[in-house]
Formats: sequence, C-alpha cells, structure tokens
Amino acid sequence: MLRILSSFLFFAGIFSTCAQTVIDTVYTDKGAMLIYSNRTWEYLEDKGFDGILNPRLHTILTESSYNFVQNWDNQVCYTSDRKNDLSTLKDTLWLCVLEDEHSEFVSPVPGIVTSRYGPRNGRSHNGIDLDLETGDTVRSCWSGKIRYAKYNEGGFGNLIIVRHYNGLETFYAHLSKMLVVPDQDVKAGEPIGLGGNTGRSYGSHLHFEVRFFDAAMNPEEVIDFEKKVCKDENLFVHKGLFRPGAKPSDVEELGESPEEVRIATTNRVYYKVRSGDTLSAIASRNRTTVSKICQLNGIRPTTTLQVGKSLRVK
Repeated sequence: MLRILSSFLFFAGIFSTCAQTVIDTVYTDKGAMLIYSNRTWEYLEDKGFDGILNPRLHTILTESSYNFVQNWDNQVCYTSDRKNDLSTLKDTLWLCVLEDEHSEFVSPVPGIVTSRYGPRNGRSHNGIDLDLETGDTVRSCWSGKIRYAKYNEGGFGNLIIVRHYNGLETFYAHLSKMLVVPDQDVKAGEPIGLGGNTGRSYGSHLHFEVRFFDAAMNPEEVIDFEKKVCKDENLFVHKGLFRPGAKPSDVEELGESPEEVRIATTNRVYYKVRSGDTLSAIASRNRTTVSKICQLNGIRPTTTLQVGKSLRVK
C-alpha cells in the first residue's frame, strides 16, 4: 500500500508492503505525506485504510450469513482468492451506480466494442474489449481509489484496478503505460493509463471488466457502450448476473420481473418505480402507507414520481 516517489514511479515496478521507517513528513495541499526509508510514500490519511468504500454493501456481504471477503490488497487481482460464490446469493441487492456524491460516469475510451462478454475460443471472456490505438488515453469510468497498478503475469499485462464508491471494481488491461499508483484517489474521467497491447493480447485494445466482490458480470449490464452512458443509476444485483456468459438483464429464479423486484438491504426494502405507478398504489402493493413512504424518502404526497427511480418502502 505504498506509493513510489514520482522520480521512481515508472521504474520500480514493485510496491513494497513491508514495514518501513518513516524518515520524513511532507505537508502538501492534499495532506501530510509520509516518506519511508525505501523511497516509497503514502498519505497519512491512507495509513491503515481498510478498503471499504461502500459500508452498506460491505456489511451485508461480509457480516451476514454470506461471509464474503473483500480485502484491500495492492499485490493481487482477486482479494478473496476467488472464494466468493455469488451464485449463492439468496437476496437481490440494490446498488446505486451513480451515488449522490459520486454521480458522474465517463466512458473509459471512446472506441467501439470489438469483443463481448461470454464464451470465446473455448474459454470464458470475463470482460468486454474496446478498440483503441496504442497511446490512447484510458480513463476511470467512476470515481474511486486505485487498488492495483502493475504488470500482471496472468495475461492482463499492465493492469489497473479501481475500486469505486458504488461497490464495483473495474479492470483496465493490456495498457502500454500506467499513470497512477496504488491507493491513489481518482475521479470519474481522470486519465489512469495509456492503451496498449501488453500481456496476452493480439492487437491494441482495452480489455475492460466490471466485478462485484471479485465476481465478473457483463459490463453491458451497467454501461451502454454505444451511447457512452450508464444504462440506469440503479443496479439490481442477483445471482443471475454471475452466470458465465450471462447477457444483460438475465434473471434467474427471481420470481418477479426486474422492475418489480424487492431489494434486500438488511432491514430495508426498495421499490423501483414503473410507468403508471402512484404513491397510493405502491403503498398498497407493499403493505405500507403513503405517509410512511414520504417520510422514508423525504418527499411529499404530491411529488411527481420518476420512472426508474427507487423508493424505500420499508
């Protein structure tokens, strides 16, 4: 979890996790920076960071019967050692893709899709390939924190992983150059690397993945790569998303349509507004009252409902 000093940024290649002696403290406009004896550094505020950017989801999945793992590790791609089995999800979780404080989305590159998620040449293609030329700028699609930034021997080549406030992680692979370091904060649209052809790659492109607690999902479930926008500010996370080769909006054993699904978030239940819905109809369907829904959501009985928005009903 240590950052290489700028003069050594692209030459060291390895970020030490060993304890080092602090030899100096530098005060910058971004906060106090600790300088270590091995010429690495980190911001004081990052010392001991536990990796939790979305406390609600972390609590649901790590402190419940699921006992899933999501550590903060700069040295490995998958912090759970791939032991999280998202096919065991019994509930449907609500994930706000565009959170109030981090509501911006930027397409990682402007190029077109050249290979989609799913089976490819007898193996699973866990992401989506986007066209680019070597040296093209690659951007973080949502705001978050760099968890991993180094050469990956597993085929990704130069790989950057960003953990986001919305609960997702994104992978940016085959880069020719990395412009960020582990533990660095990034905003949506901020340049993080340059496109390339490193690792197991045949021609310049960006291999882009979207993962939830280490499990890959179809990026087109969340992003419209033709329009360069998020499909919806809400994402309903259920076990059907993590089937190999799942197409966008695949639903498995939910018993209801995706629009009607009741979202389990510990003791809270949300309802996604559909065309023609009224507060009284929603209250009746969910065995509650209009006044209670208004109280939970900070709205008035006369508030105009927006199709696609999620209302807390319990």
